[in-house]
Amino acid sequence: MKIFITKKIPQKGIDLLKSAGHDISIHDSSTPLSETELIKASQQADYVLNGGMQKFDANFFQNCPNLKALSLMSVGYDNVDISAATQHGIPVSNTPGILSGATADVAFLLMLSVSRKALFNHKRILQGEWKGFDPTANLGVELNNKTLGIYGLGRIGFEFARKAKAAYNMEIIYYNRSRNEEAEQILGARYVNFDDLLTRSDVLSIHAALTAETKNRFDKNTFTRMKNSAILVNTARGGLVNELDLTEALQTGQLWGAGLDVTDPEPMNPKNPLLTMENVCILPHIGSATVETRDNMALMAASNVLAAIKGEKMPQIINKEVYQ
Repeated sequence: MKIFITKKIPQKGIDLLKSAGHDISIHDSSTPLSETELIKASQQADYVLNGGMQKFDANFFQNCPNLKALSLMSVGYDNVDISAATQHGIPVSNTPGILSGATADVAFLLMLSVSRKALFNHKRILQGEWKGFDPTANLGVELNNKTLGIYGLGRIGFEFARKAKAAYNMEIIYYNRSRNEEAEQILGARYVNFDDLLTRSDVLSIHAALTAETKNRFDKNTFTRMKNSAILVNTARGGLVNELDLTEALQTGQLWGAGLDVTDPEPMNPKNPLLTMENVCILPHIGSATVETRDNMALMAASNVLAAIKGEKMPQIINKEVYQ
């Protein structure tokens, strides 16, 4: 079978596909494919493995009639028109679970970095602004016994909450589409409504999927209901946060700080004012960026392709209804 990989992935995933005797072609460039280039390359393939953030819309599926399955090397799938894929009989899979720990680590890193203004003070050293000790300067805030609010308490949110409770004895509250009984039993997490999540959280961490309902969920209206001492953390998708409103909230003191591993758009404009604020830490979408996690993601994505080739259901299927 012909398999097209939209961006070079860890070699373990490539080797797994090659060892099964399949014909592999890879877009080995840091430049994303245009819509036309993506369609042209995919028309020559039986299966596509997406290693980047390429968009797969209705037009893509309409123009790739030979495509049999799409495998994503990611948890998120907001870049895919799942309805269109299903209409064309294309199963779509992702890689959930295995990146939960690594992404939770980055959420923890952002929370701690923002609370102590670590990144900003590192920049001060590079700029020659470290002149000596000042007992009233560079003050952060402590996290001990504070309240951590989780928006979307799934696997990643659970891992982050577990780390925060163990390290700082933080009280865990959460807002979810459904109750998370495991988190309630193990972490003592409390389910609250969205307004309570906003008003009670000292740190509010976003771990929800980006959908039409959640896009710009965190905007001026939500920021005005949060504590002015609160820290916002986002390791989910940039589109959940209205960055213009976030910038204003930070500039006016409506929020104390923010830590972002995802932005809208990505990459972020290097002139974005968020990058120069002392109470902000921004990372270039590195939530799953460890050797171990990326290797496992590549292997899972490749395994999903191999299952489809064998005529089996893709293990990590998103649109289960396609098999009906």
